[in-house]
Amino acid sequence: MPRPRLTGLGGGLFACTSMVLVAGICWLLFGSSLFVYGLLFLPVAAATALWVRPADLITAPIGVPIAFAAGVWPISGGSGGFGGQLMGLVSALSLHAGWLYAGTLVAALIAVVRKAVLIGRRRLPRRVA
Repeated sequence: MPRPRLTGLGGGLFACTSMVLVAGICWLLFGSSLFVYGLLFLPVAAATALWVRPADLITAPIGVPIAFAAGVWPISGGSGGFGGQLMGLVSALSLHAGWLYAGTLVAALIAVVRKAVLIGRRRLPRRVA
């Protein structure tokens, strides 16, 4: 698995770009299925939390829900102008909040575990050779 080190902004841009691409795939192949979109959101959330650099770990659980909202907009099913699109987006976010919470939890857990490992490595005494 590649080990890129994304900044906080880079992690957010990666997540947003990935989720817009996932939305396009869901629209083309699965008829705008929000179930498939939510299912594919989980690995994107995990990859974002794994690939962000250690100094920016806190940004992963913040950027991932923003990416979910950015990607769900094209497949939310709203119709008729800005108000209809906005209502479709709000409806999709509220009806599929479970996926949003699950992905955010995945990113937060990965970030916490990575931070704990980093702190644990710092606290280990170094052996003198």
